[in-house]
Amino acid sequence: MIILAATPIGNLKDASLRLIEVLGSAAVVAAEDTRVTQRLLAGLGIENRPRLIALHDHNERDRAADLVELAREQDVVLLSDAGMPTVSDPGFHLVEAAAAAGVVVTALPGPSAVITALAVSGLPTDRFTFEGFLPRKHGERMSALRALAAERRTMVFFESPNRLAASLADVAAVLGDERRVVVARELTKLFEEVKRGTASELAAWAAAGVRGEIAVVIEGAPERTVDLETGVTQVLALVAAGTRLKDASAEVADATGLGRRDLYQAALDRRSGSAPSSGR
Repeated sequence: MIILAATPIGNLKDASLRLIEVLGSAAVVAAEDTRVTQRLLAGLGIENRPRLIALHDHNERDRAADLVELAREQDVVLLSDAGMPTVSDPGFHLVEAAAAAGVVVTALPGPSAVITALAVSGLPTDRFTFEGFLPRKHGERMSALRALAAERRTMVFFESPNRLAASLADVAAVLGDERRVVVARELTKLFEEVKRGTASELAAWAAAGVRGEIAVVIEGAPERTVDLETGVTQVLALVAAGTRLKDASAEVADATGLGRRDLYQAALDRRSGSAPSSGR
């Protein structure tokens, strides 16, 4: 079988007894970074020296089939550098190939930066969505955030410390200055920090520079009560600022839950001075 094994996200004492037991007898370990795995084995006092196979973003597709065949004969343990494999880490293509080939996949549960950040955030935990990393480029990041403007669930992201300030500024611009945000830094480590505030407050805080592994938790959108007339006013304001009518209609629709076609037609009607269309 293939065993997805969660590893500590910071504090080695979070390693489970099952993880230590499995690594202590494993013959084959597929690792995101074999050097990190060697340090993990040493840190946990494990004397076993399994065969280490590098499995990362650049070679996973090529190696998945061979590892699946290997797993027909013996257990293959999959490790990422921290946390659960496949969650913003290598492993998905391997699991996909194993499932298609009828090879058993199981997991050793353990630390997760996503769940840990959500739990300590103080934001609603009953419904949430994990969005991985925001795009690196400003324009793509803005588009991604606009697509989430009406998301009612709490949102969890990973972010690079080098892009955190820019990303939070974009969050403030798209989701609103007052949207509640939590930055969880270096979770479970010596310098763990959980910073809470509004999007604009944390964007200003991050501008001074932030280090470490970072998870960002963002409050879901409030329930919208915008009617069509108000929505059309917002569309025309965007158009007056230089946005194309089609794009403005889409942006307001994403933010309010109103229909794009209804907004587009109603905006055309208002600009032409005609009576509003029924939208049908």
